[in-house]
Amino acid sequence: MCIHIFSLVFFFVTATFLQADRLVLVSASYGKNILAITESNGDVIWSHKTAGREKGHAGHHDVHMLANGNILFHETWQVVREITLGKKTVMDYDCATANGNRGKRVNVHAFSRLANGYTQIVESGVGRVIDVDSSGRLAHSFNLKPGGTQNTRWARATPQGTLLVCSEQPGVVTEYDKNGKVVWDYLIKTRVYGAIRLKNGNTLIASGGGNSVVEVTPEKKVVWEIKGRVPGTNIELKWMTCLQESYNGSFIVGNCHAGPNNPQIFEITRDKKVVWEFNEFELVGNGLACWQVLDGKKANALRRQLAAYN
Repeated sequence: MCIHIFSLVFFFVTATFLQADRLVLVSASYGKNILAITESNGDVIWSHKTAGREKGHAGHHDVHMLANGNILFHETWQVVREITLGKKTVMDYDCATANGNRGKRVNVHAFSRLANGYTQIVESGVGRVIDVDSSGRLAHSFNLKPGGTQNTRWARATPQGTLLVCSEQPGVVTEYDKNGKVVWDYLIKTRVYGAIRLKNGNTLIASGGGNSVVEVTPEKKVVWEIKGRVPGTNIELKWMTCLQESYNGSFIVGNCHAGPNNPQIFEITRDKKVVWEFNEFELVGNGLACWQVLDGKKANALRRQLAAYN
């Protein structure tokens, strides 16, 4: 009993310490059209207006704070852009016209910066994953599995060097190797949005319209789940989107389209205790699908980078 109590105290002290330095990068659309960096309590310390619906941008679906202090986001459904904290554009890649896509239907919902400096982009519609250099030159590509899996949302690399791609129809998470070979998949049968590979080797999935978050083993056994409402709270689960695994093993979860009475992001322990909530409806509205939480060294590095622009 004493050991258990000590473990709980240690967990919450650690969580409180991390959250004290926490920064949150949000990318909100649906009329808000804003990139912002906030404190853990929602106080805005940096912001940038983005294109609205009238300029072809219906929703923000991915965003990254890069190690160099720049932000990678998408200005429209087709344009992936990198800007500095000084709001200077240093990269623009237009998937609608580049590398053979002119005249084709293409949308972008997922992208990332690779360790080799290339930008990886998942192109819905044309159904491929591409790596491009800073000039837009195509360095590598592979085709997504046909049969509905080309309507993608989030995609995230795993520690094994593979890529987890979420496809809304038929609601499947597909894991590809670097050459496009399917090595694992999980059919969740909802308009799935996000998936990450956990440190324990399992996969955490945000089911999108399924109003749930589920952890599954490599053998596809469900070992953890929240659905509909977080137990013991008034938090309703709506469109479940982005995911992070915290340093302490808890999960940080995106809860989009949930209205002003529910947090847009929350952190939950494996015991299903909510230890942090982000509810800034006035800032991000009802369309915060993508964000990134930075703790510890990453948050401190970003604070130093922000100070250089002040």
